[in-house]
Amino acid sequence: MLAAVVVAALAFAGTAGAALVPSVFDPGNTGCPVATAQDGWLHLEKNCATTTNAAAGADITKIAPGQTFTSASFTLKSTSQCQGGSPRFDIVTTTGTFFLGCNNVAPVVNGDGTATYTFTAATLAASGQQVPNPTGTITAADVLIDVQGTADIKNVTLNGVNEKLKKAHKDHGKHKGDENGHHGHHHGDDDDQGNNNNQGDDD
Repeated sequence: MLAAVVVAALAFAGTAGAALVPSVFDPGNTGCPVATAQDGWLHLEKNCATTTNAAAGADITKIAPGQTFTSASFTLKSTSQCQGGSPRFDIVTTTGTFFLGCNNVAPVVNGDGTATYTFTAATLAASGQQVPNPTGTITAADVLIDVQGTADIKNVTLNGVNEKLKKAHKDHGKHKGDENGHHGHHHGDDDDQGNNNNQGDDD
């Protein structure tokens, strides 16, 4: 069980140009989370205790309307970067928020040592159905770490769509708790004019 869980509550976006935008959630202005785009990789750091209310991740900013969840995936530089369920997807739907962590499915280790984690009804079931399958219509999604450490992620997909890695922005939104005591937040806008921090490559 993660000591600190951060839930994305993103603005519902359009259908074209699927995008992955690095972002940090840092309501205490600790400076410990870092999210950048580096040579095609999403590089995430949480340089403080897991219990700190902070996270580094990336928003999936453009989701076609009316979709239900069928699949999601990402590739890590190595399996050692999977720590306590981070990184994970937060899938927000009309029926709730679903957490899909790297420890909830068995990875496929690639020839170069990277590891791909694929989340479907079948792979979740094969790993013991540790978490429920997302239901309802998707309204928002992101990928993040909120456990102390680092992760390097690429090839992020949602429902078979490859999410193009963009520049970073900072989360300016408010945070709230849900009925389980988890922490949540609303992301700020995706304007690249003056609202960015940790600018990365527009891959």
